[in-house]
Amino acid sequence: MALNRVSLLCHDTTRLWLRLNMMTDDILHREDGPLCAAEIGSELQKQFAILPGGRGMDGNPIIVFPEFPDFNELEEDEVQHVLGYLSSIPSVAASAVGFILVIDRRLDRWAAVRATLLRIAGSFPGNLHLVLVLRPTTFLQRTLSDFLFKYNKDEFKMKVVMLSSVTELHAYIDPGQLTTELGGTQEYRHDSWISHRTAIEAFALMVKTTAQTLQAFGTELAETELPNDAEATTNLLHTHTLKKDKMKEDLQVALSQGGRLLECINEPLQTDPEYSRTNDELENLDTVQRLLGQLDETEMAFDDFWERHRTKLEQCLQLRHFEEHFREVRAQLDVTSERLSGFSEVSVSPAHAEHVLRELSGHEDKACEALDRALSLACEGDRLIDNSHYAEDSIRPKCSELRGVCEEISSTLRSKKSLLLRAMELHHALEKASRWCEKGIFLLASQPVDRCQSQDGAEAALQELERYLDTATLHTVADRGAICCQYEAVLTAQLRDQVEGVFLKQSSVQEMFEKRRVSLKKLAAKQTRPIQPVAPRPEVKSPLSSPNQQRKERRYSADNAIYKRVESPIHNGAIRQASLSEEEENLAVLRRHVMNELLETERAYVEELLCVLEGYAAEMDNPAMAPLIPSTLLNKKVVLFGNMSEIHQFHKRTFLKELEAYTDCPELVGRCFLERMKDLQIYEAYCQNKPRSESLWRQCSDCAFFQECQKKLEHKLGLDSYLLKPVQRITKYQLLLKELLKYSKGCDGCDDLQEALSSILGILKAVNDSMHLIAITGYEGNLSDLGRLLMQGSFSVWTEHKKGHAKVKDLARFKPMQRHLFLHEKALLFCKRREENGEGYEKAPSYSFKHSLSMTAVGITESAKGDNKKFEVWCNSRDEVFIAQAPTPEIKTSWVNEIRKVLTQQLRACRVPVLDASQQKGSDSVFPSPTSNSSSISLSPFRSSVHKNPKKQEERKAETSSVSDSSSSPKHKGWNKASLSVDASEENDGYSSGEDPMNSDPEDEVARKLAPGKYTVVADCEKAGPQELSVKSGDMVELIKEGEEGQWFVKNRSSSKEGWVAAANLLSLISESKSSQSLSSSDGSVSGNLSTSSSCSETYTSFSDIKP
Repeated sequence: MALNRVSLLCHDTTRLWLRLNMMTDDILHREDGPLCAAEIGSELQKQFAILPGGRGMDGNPIIVFPEFPDFNELEEDEVQHVLGYLSSIPSVAASAVGFILVIDRRLDRWAAVRATLLRIAGSFPGNLHLVLVLRPTTFLQRTLSDFLFKYNKDEFKMKVVMLSSVTELHAYIDPGQLTTELGGTQEYRHDSWISHRTAIEAFALMVKTTAQTLQAFGTELAETELPNDAEATTNLLHTHTLKKDKMKEDLQVALSQGGRLLECINEPLQTDPEYSRTNDELENLDTVQRLLGQLDETEMAFDDFWERHRTKLEQCLQLRHFEEHFREVRAQLDVTSERLSGFSEVSVSPAHAEHVLRELSGHEDKACEALDRALSLACEGDRLIDNSHYAEDSIRPKCSELRGVCEEISSTLRSKKSLLLRAMELHHALEKASRWCEKGIFLLASQPVDRCQSQDGAEAALQELERYLDTATLHTVADRGAICCQYEAVLTAQLRDQVEGVFLKQSSVQEMFEKRRVSLKKLAAKQTRPIQPVAPRPEVKSPLSSPNQQRKERRYSADNAIYKRVESPIHNGAIRQASLSEEEENLAVLRRHVMNELLETERAYVEELLCVLEGYAAEMDNPAMAPLIPSTLLNKKVVLFGNMSEIHQFHKRTFLKELEAYTDCPELVGRCFLERMKDLQIYEAYCQNKPRSESLWRQCSDCAFFQECQKKLEHKLGLDSYLLKPVQRITKYQLLLKELLKYSKGCDGCDDLQEALSSILGILKAVNDSMHLIAITGYEGNLSDLGRLLMQGSFSVWTEHKKGHAKVKDLARFKPMQRHLFLHEKALLFCKRREENGEGYEKAPSYSFKHSLSMTAVGITESAKGDNKKFEVWCNSRDEVFIAQAPTPEIKTSWVNEIRKVLTQQLRACRVPVLDASQQKGSDSVFPSPTSNSSSISLSPFRSSVHKNPKKQEERKAETSSVSDSSSSPKHKGWNKASLSVDASEENDGYSSGEDPMNSDPEDEVARKLAPGKYTVVADCEKAGPQELSVKSGDMVELIKEGEEGQWFVKNRSSSKEGWVAAANLLSLISESKSSQSLSSSDGSVSGNLSTSSSCSETYTSFSDIKP
């Protein structure tokens, strides 16, 4: 409708412009001649022909040719231009009647008259009605003209009347239509006439130009296509407005000029009211008035047309803004809907449901903003329709679409929120029931069996169970069918399994409670038979019984003493068996609980790794994300993520599937860990790369790339939190294994669980050690050549040196040095710890290398200077001594034991060829007598202390001298040429070479059974019980009986006392199975004696100190 109205208005305006154009064409005459007075002003100024404005009797326009002697000398063009112009001024109707020419030649000659007539006849363009000629007044010329006119009349080809006077002229034309020169009364001023004609023609030309401009502008507006975007529409509206203002200015100028021209035409009348206008003046007045009227009408039409055109453009601009906002809002609604569809109304746990609900609530706030904007835009569209917008058919469907999408999103939000709330309600109910079951299991497990054997204890336990069962209705889920019907909308397969699991758990717990109730009711029932007092059984203290057994017997005796009645052995056995069965069931439930946690966290861990690899690592190779990646992050994916992809593949393809195979037998899952222990060592490489990854993350954590990835993944935590997941996961395993081990005592896989736990702890220690190892700086060699890193830690260190043979302390340091020690299989490194500035992993310390000792040249002294936290490490026959003080005695002991293990392994590796030689020449073995004074060398890494026994020191000097003498012999220059035979009698505490003293590590002694034989005590042990034996370091004992928990019943060879001692404190000297073994050589033999001391300090040396 609006477009039709604008089109009609455009046609009306065009019609007015055409009328203006036709009027101005009439005023300006033809387009092919000099039609303007301004163009022929010089010819008109000669005044050889004028148009004074008079009319003949029939209204014929009168053109007067005043006296002009040089008429025949005028140029033909001048005559034609002036005559053509004058003949075009009268109206078409007046021109059609025919012109009357008045030729004044009263002062001229006949020849000139004849020439003028002939020239006019050939040049006049209009319709000639009559030619009146005032002939010459002189006698001769008048006579000639009368005579010759009759003969030449036909050659003029026009009606010519020769007049002798002005009076005769008045007979043809009224004097009022003639100028004063011709005897008339009309006042004529040629200059004024030219000025008026120039002004009228200029006004007409302006009107014509304005009309043409308006017509072109109107055509442009009518043919303009509406733009498709808001910016182009705004520019078009601005351009058209500027052009419209220019058109209005031209119209106002034309109207102003027309008004002034009208005033000029009316000026004579204002000065002389009696003034009578000529016909030409009346025509000019009418022309100007008509032009002004048409201009006013055209201006009004143009204003109306422009108003409608401007409204159309403004509505187009509104439409473009509406469409642009619609696209933005629609895209925002699509994103909102897509994100909303990504929210699952299904949850796997209460925590997951709460997390999804929180995220959904956060998304709901954003969605409400989008919905409000969409509804506001729809209302804006309605206002446009109410204001008669021309694009109503396009706006209305968009408004309906926005309202429909908003309603759909709102409905989806409400539905998902409702389902999540119902799922959370179900999860809480299931969790509440599970907690009730677990508490019930712990209640059953916490009831002591011994206390329940009495009637009062059984009644109390029964009441406790009854009270707990009374709370079942408040905490358990009762009807499975009602649950499935009530929560059918949120019950997925996984959630159904959880419901079934809870019901199964409830059933199992209730069955366990019922069994316990039945047992307790039997115990609480009153006995019908008489109670017979029974005297407690006397304890039998056997010297061969273990202290642990005695403690258990004392505990059982005390328990039996407090019983108020004695059940029959069969009845008691049945009760105890039932209780043990219930306890096993409780432990099985707990094991399954831990196993479920292991599997659930493993699956979540795999998903988190996949999310990081796809959401961050893969995006670093995405060309679309390349502009967001900073230069410091380019080609650094391996540095940032380490071997996370390898870890993910291992867990996804191998470890998770193997763990799931142990779902029904969690106590055996230790085997899975043991089989994959080597694969789990990939975490060591990841942890070693973690400092570099942390440093790179800190440099780029604020870049747009990470923010965009986090936004896409909708993670609340940054990438650094997910990069820490592998470190957290490897530490989580040992916690879960500890829990499984706690609930798997006595099960088939208990040993595997213990070994798996130890292995995991070993991996954690190796990872921790490697993190320190990579921080060592200044070491010129290759650290990998030093063997496996065994231990590392910080110590206070003093150094002592010898010069020559004088045992003088040189450069002794009274103030200790703080050193960080790294114990490898082949070397001991001394480093200085240096703290670094920074945060996180960047704050990790570094270690400056200071000194190293080869383990092939190292000896140790377990105790130094009476301090239980100090030990000595020395080499080269104590030329260099390092006194290390540990933070605690326990750390010192662990280091000493580890160094002793290294030395033991070296001794074993070195003794292999010697033992082979001994077996080949066993028939030539030599056993020296106890009183033999032959040269001897101690092959034991145990050497006596030099601090307390002067006699022993002298013996040591003699021994050293003997060794020096024997070493000078060419027959004993090394292990390759001389095999050493060792013999030890009871008197000198010697030991067989077949039994290596250093194999008697305390940890090894606990693990293996020792053969009966003679042993030496390596550590003081005070008596802790009546059956235990006090021994001193260096005492010789003989094994009698093996006990439990590492306890051995021995006899002290010195005091002949017997008792229990810890096997870890004993070192084998002569075992019954190996007492006859010895080493011999064809070149000679050297017996070795073991020197013992009452001192509690013991020294271990390396093979570099044993010189043949």
